[in-house]
Amino acid sequence: MADNKTKPTKVTVGSFIKAITDETRRGDAAALIRLMETATGESAKMWGPAIVGFGSYHYKYESGREGDMPLVGFSPRKAATVIYGLGLADSGPLLTQLGNYTTGKGCLNIKKLSDVDQNVLTSMILKAVTARRSA
Repeated sequence: MADNKTKPTKVTVGSFIKAITDETRRGDAAALIRLMETATGESAKMWGPAIVGFGSYHYKYESGREGDMPLVGFSPRKAATVIYGLGLADSGPLLTQLGNYTTGKGCLNIKKLSDVDQNVLTSMILKAVTARRSA
């Protein structure tokens, strides 16, 4: 069975953020770190080469595959900032209030943090983290 590529690394979050060349994406990343640290009570850590994650949980599929992932996290990609772990299937009412976004394979994609309601995003993060911690 293939090993999970998304693991905590020794890279500092600060050095990762400083290396983001797009000024808006860099500012959004700093704001998301503050928002997610406050919502989760967890410090930001790098997972793999490009995911800033908060906390962790262990998963195990019926297939036997298992591993650890951040409770929530994000990655400032070229086209959009991708937010992971929000449990989008359970966020219908909140998504209608969020603002401008797209989704893909369980991820939320936002071009700019100012495109979404940060209070709604915070509610989504809190809901997802609470659900994952109680599972």
